[in-house]
Amino acid sequence: METLIVMGASVGGVAALSTIFAALPASFPAAILVVMHVGARNSVLPEILAKSSALPVRFAATGEAVRAGCILLAPPDRHMLVANLAGRATVELTCGAREHHTRPAIDPLFRSAAAAFGPKVVGVILSGYLDDGTTGLRAIKARGGKALVQEPQEAQAPSMPHSALAHVDVDWRLPAAGMVPILLALAGTGRAAFA
Repeated sequence: METLIVMGASVGGVAALSTIFAALPASFPAAILVVMHVGARNSVLPEILAKSSALPVRFAATGEAVRAGCILLAPPDRHMLVANLAGRATVELTCGAREHHTRPAIDPLFRSAAAAFGPKVVGVILSGYLDDGTTGLRAIKARGGKALVQEPQEAQAPSMPHSALAHVDVDWRLPAAGMVPILLALAGTGRAAFA
């Protein structure tokens, strides 16, 4: 696993995710795991996001391998975690307690990614209310990973970006479209210089 990108979003997140996914090439060489606050109801989120993505987008299944060039979403009413099995990333779906009043929540994914893959992890916080993702993003940074946060002024719901910026040493604060060159470079497909 060279690079693992984990993203968290809530209210306003579909627009931000669609913007990012639309600009990623079908040959994108990193895996992307996404938690969007969808609760316990049926969701057509994969179908919505797939409309703008050259990469396949679907709900994750427990035990499956995480592969580059594929976007896996946390399914309704399940936390999505990632584990490191001899250098191979696999998905675990759990019915653990709600965090930040929601399941799936962002922090469980981010914490598990940080613990499993440390500096190979890129955490992305997008639009949403309250502060889900802040603790997990801090864990990613503590293990040597990178942190991107959507510009709060662009976010439909700026609370999650504001919380992350207030409590985490964020590497980049950008509009959603501005994240794409950074993600391409971190995944090894671009030439951006990093601080």
